[in-house]
Amino acid sequence: MDFFANHILSVVLFTPLAGAILLLLVPREMELTHRIGGNIFGMLGFLVSLPLVFWWKPGLEQFSFPENVPWIPSIGARYHLGIDGISLLLVMLTTFLGMIAILSSWSAIHQRTKEYYILLLLLQTGMIGVFVALDFFLFYVFWEVMLVPMYFLIGAWGSDRRLYAAIKFFLYTLAGSVVMLLAILALYFYAPVAPGATRTFDVPTLLAAAQHFSDPLKVWLFWGFFFAFAIKVPMFPFHTWLPDAHTEAPTAGSVILAGVLLKMGTYGFIRFSLPLLPADGAMRSNIIKIVIVLSLIGIVYGALVCLMQKDMKRLIAYSSVSHLGFCTLGIFALTPNGLAGSVLQQINHGISTGALFLIVGVLYERRHTRLISEFGGLATPMPNFAAIYLIISLSSLGMPLLNGFIGEFTILQGAFQVSKAWAAWGTLGVILGAAYLLWLYQRVMFGPVTLPVNEHLPDLNLREMATLVPLVFMAFWIGIYPKPFFSLIEKPVQKIVEQVNPNFYQMERAKLPPAVVPAAVEAK
Repeated sequence: MDFFANHILSVVLFTPLAGAILLLLVPREMELTHRIGGNIFGMLGFLVSLPLVFWWKPGLEQFSFPENVPWIPSIGARYHLGIDGISLLLVMLTTFLGMIAILSSWSAIHQRTKEYYILLLLLQTGMIGVFVALDFFLFYVFWEVMLVPMYFLIGAWGSDRRLYAAIKFFLYTLAGSVVMLLAILALYFYAPVAPGATRTFDVPTLLAAAQHFSDPLKVWLFWGFFFAFAIKVPMFPFHTWLPDAHTEAPTAGSVILAGVLLKMGTYGFIRFSLPLLPADGAMRSNIIKIVIVLSLIGIVYGALVCLMQKDMKRLIAYSSVSHLGFCTLGIFALTPNGLAGSVLQQINHGISTGALFLIVGVLYERRHTRLISEFGGLATPMPNFAAIYLIISLSSLGMPLLNGFIGEFTILQGAFQVSKAWAAWGTLGVILGAAYLLWLYQRVMFGPVTLPVNEHLPDLNLREMATLVPLVFMAFWIGIYPKPFFSLIEKPVQKIVEQVNPNFYQMERAKLPPAVVPAAVEAK
């Protein structure tokens, strides 16, 4: 028990890998065993991550559950793991959605099931590793490990244009990774080191050393990391790989891609890019304006393109460009509300968009088409499906009492504190989001049944309900009572804002009369 408690992050990290190794030993012909084994380890991966929540001690400024042992001493690489509140939420999102994505594959995958479940479990390990690694070398290994299983999941089990989508995804991500590697090496070699000591890849150490770099060097480092993370998010104009990858991937691949992989980019912005912002006011302002403009373009452009789509999956893929624009807007507003709202919206997007891809997967299994024109009036034969689909659509568009509203409202509040124009453009994205999501729902679900083949489509079965109902529950929980989630990220958000925008609290205090200055602001 002590070993489990002291190495909980390693247990969470390597449980899916252990499942993948065990599945390697199962003969290829035993398809049912592959399915059962994959689901067991998907569920086990989520269960072993639950102690992270129950053992979490709020208020800690340092990383929790640390593990730090030498790995490659000759270059200074260490096996260093740790999480704060932001990492914790993203790890829980990864294990939760991973379990659901694996369960959704039960009846969808009929060929090479052994390889399929092995790759899904390997992907889980890569994604968790990105969120818990506190060594740049280790972080980069997990970042690249994640790329390979996703490439094969799209290329081997995807739709008609799967090879094109897989290669495009691989090349885009690899291009960003190479530039990020150069930035990591620059940090490694420019950081001062004591005589006789070995250089280190330790994340806290290098980011602390970077505070003393010259501003021009910081700018180059910022853009090096930015390029990799912007492709992963993806931000406009680096988004063109996303619609193809989402559309061609199998349902579970789309759920993981939208729900978790895109968050690796926003997590990178928060953890690595923000501390590298230059101290010079003019340089910093120019960088932030560029990123904010790209975010706002992504919000509006992604929503407008959604209105033109004929393929349901492609529409939801472009909606991610719009929704992730909100996340980057909140991050680079450099306010507590903007940053906290961005982290929560990343969780919300994983829940809502993951559920939307599951919903399209349900229809695809029944009709083997994703064209919107092939559906209509499905609320009649599929009432349970229609109810869940409506809740998830309202969640994604930001309806009050559902999770999307909390995230978008907090981001817009944080953006408004900096610029009313930023908030106004963001609000336009909310309006357009409601337009394309409700329009899609109306065309697919309402009216008379348009095609005879749709008249007797079966409603959700028990397994499909098991994948969708937990996501509906989470949407209501965050929408009605988001306090536990904000409590987790309060300290790390405050620490980041104090580091990258130290004048914020003083400016806020100056705007208010003394009698109404909040205690938290007064304390600063």
